Amino acid sequence: MTPRPAAANRPAPRRPGSGGLRAALPAHDDRRRTFPALPSVPGGNGGFATTWWGNAWVAALEETALDPARLARGRAYAGRGLVDAVTVTPGRVTAYVHGSRARPYRTQIRLQVLGDDDWETFLDAAAARPDHMAALLDKDVPQALADLTDLLPHAGDLIPDCSCPDDGYPCKHAAALCYQAARLLDEDPFTLFLMRGRGEQEILAALGHRSAAASAAEAGAAPPPPVATVPAREAVTAVRTAALPPPLPPPAHPGRPPVYPEAPGAPDPLALELLATEAAARAHTHLTTGHDPVAGLTPWQDAVRLAAAHPGSGLTAGTRALYRDIAAAVDRTPADLARAVAAWRQGGPAGLAVLEEAWDPPAGPFDRARPALTAADFPHFRPWRNRLSTATLQLRYGRDGLWYGYESDAGREDWWPRGTPDPDPVGALAGLLGT
Repeated sequence: MTPRPAAANRPAPRRPGSGGLRAALPAHDDRRRTFPALPSVPGGNGGFATTWWGNAWVAALEETALDPARLARGRAYAGRGLVDAVTVTPGRVTAYVHGSRARPYRTQIRLQVLGDDDWETFLDAAAARPDHMAALLDKDVPQALADLTDLLPHAGDLIPDCSCPDDGYPCKHAAALCYQAARLLDEDPFTLFLMRGRGEQEILAALGHRSAAASAAEAGAAPPPPVATVPAREAVTAVRTAALPPPLPPPAHPGRPPVYPEAPGAPDPLALELLATEAAARAHTHLTTGHDPVAGLTPWQDAVRLAAAHPGSGLTAGTRALYRDIAAAVDRTPADLARAVAAWRQGGPAGLAVLEEAWDPPAGPFDRARPALTAADFPHFRPWRNRLSTATLQLRYGRDGLWYGYESDAGREDWWPRGTPDPDPVGALAGLLGT
């Protein structure tokens, strides 16, 4: 007897009158991804993870296993390419794995999804630091971010299940699926997020919303001043009874460009919006100050300025492509651009120069900085050129006489601009620490 297809695989009933190509196209499911079968590993056996989170996944499997021999056979199965396409949904990883018989076994790994409170903690922490968001966009997972929640599995978190008669825990087919899943995690950590309950687009949309809300709160735009008017009767009368009103003052902010539709053969609407917004900002500056702020910038500075003008850039699939294009145009990586954008937002061209240049300042303010920090109970800063550093905090002295705050995870030397520049090193440090 031919088995009935599973409910998830049976075609949905067709509604009357719902014909045509649009009805035939399936809706995108952000919480279900199927990866084609991966090629075999050279030699048929070997390492299956290169990233720290991929190795954490493998460690969770191997610490749970009761039989090392079954692990070795599962590793060999995965290395020989005996695992078919892998489907990932929240809390579940499923694939057919070939064994000794002709018909493959249906194998799955189950794990707990994160609760809403854990996801809120994760997203708030990621949105609070531009280096964390840049790392996620660059397919990297900061360990400090992962440690906030139970994102990575531990021993006993991975629950195997297989249609084979082997009662091992796990059987060799489930072990093979686990090793193959580690390769998927290496390639795209958003696969791990999906296993824990959230899809990539859902996460990026939440981060974009948080970034836009933070930018709006910082802007705090005041309402525009009232516009001078003339009564209609006076405007149309033949005899002027009142003088014309003075010229309108320049607007407080540049105007917003129109929304450009997406059409076949038309330029990318996101690129058009970026160019229109840029033109409006330059025109507004020229109108109010009489000079063009872009004329003296290098191509790299101009690229950073363009990216910094759009706080949501790089957070959605469309803007990530734009972010990559801007970085590629100046022969930089998206991570380089994200770090430079953070420096530009901190201090403009002077902030970018502080990020990229180490120099030897003259005696004076720099030499007085360490005693001032010691007096404020911060005695552990080490000097090097124009920088004072601890394991996780750093102050950089700019040529403009201001101190700029930087932060890094301990032991990584991955410094990112934070806080507001200040002529007083203690003040800059207080802004960095949020005190």
